[in-house]
Amino acid sequence: MGANSSDGKPAVVLLSGGLDSATVGAIARMQGFALHALTIDYGQRHRFELPAAARVAGALGVVQQQVLPIDLASLGGSALTADIAVPQGRTAAEMAEGIPVTYVPARNTIMLSLALGYAEVVAAEDIFLGVNAVDYSGYPDCRPEFIQAFERLANVATKAAVEGTARFRIHAPLIQLTKAQIIARGTELGVDYGLTHTCYAPSPAGISCGTCDACQLRQQGFAAAGQSDPLEYQQQA
Repeated sequence: MGANSSDGKPAVVLLSGGLDSATVGAIARMQGFALHALTIDYGQRHRFELPAAARVAGALGVVQQQVLPIDLASLGGSALTADIAVPQGRTAAEMAEGIPVTYVPARNTIMLSLALGYAEVVAAEDIFLGVNAVDYSGYPDCRPEFIQAFERLANVATKAAVEGTARFRIHAPLIQLTKAQIIARGTELGVDYGLTHTCYAPSPAGISCGTCDACQLRQQGFAAAGQSDPLEYQQQA
């Protein structure tokens, strides 16, 4: 994806190690920002995304990557942090119905708050994240209304904004794209999707299950984009 670059205005990118965040990082870099990557270790059971985030950060040539631990697992309430089964083999209709059990309570609100604090520290006014409301509309914190509301919050809750030295912008360039469109855009920008991790229920060796919601959406996206998914799966969707 390119070499190190510290030129340009600083921007904070929430980098999970997944397909979407890798694409967002490439978009921010293409726009000329110097990237400060923030990866949140929130106690997620699918911990293979953490080394994936480090691989993606290296490929993006970020100025620095901060890995910040917080303990959302103690709160529980999600199949991603608690001993709750990750849904497998759901149909498209089932995935589109209601808020899934893989929703982590307030996760994006917490992560954006941490990214906002990091942005103040590195003097960045721009924060990028890979939320998407098309292929995964079940998450309430992936909707345009949430992004707009948080941007308003950012500009009344920070020293930089109140003193008039910064105007924060929350960028969610994937929010209205399908997974196929996201993959096509990332491919144009040279994203190596073989570095990423998507699965919510990988094997102990890190092999993606192929049947959780996240795996299915990823595989369907690559198929719709007419491309081959570089990841190995225990089972094809």
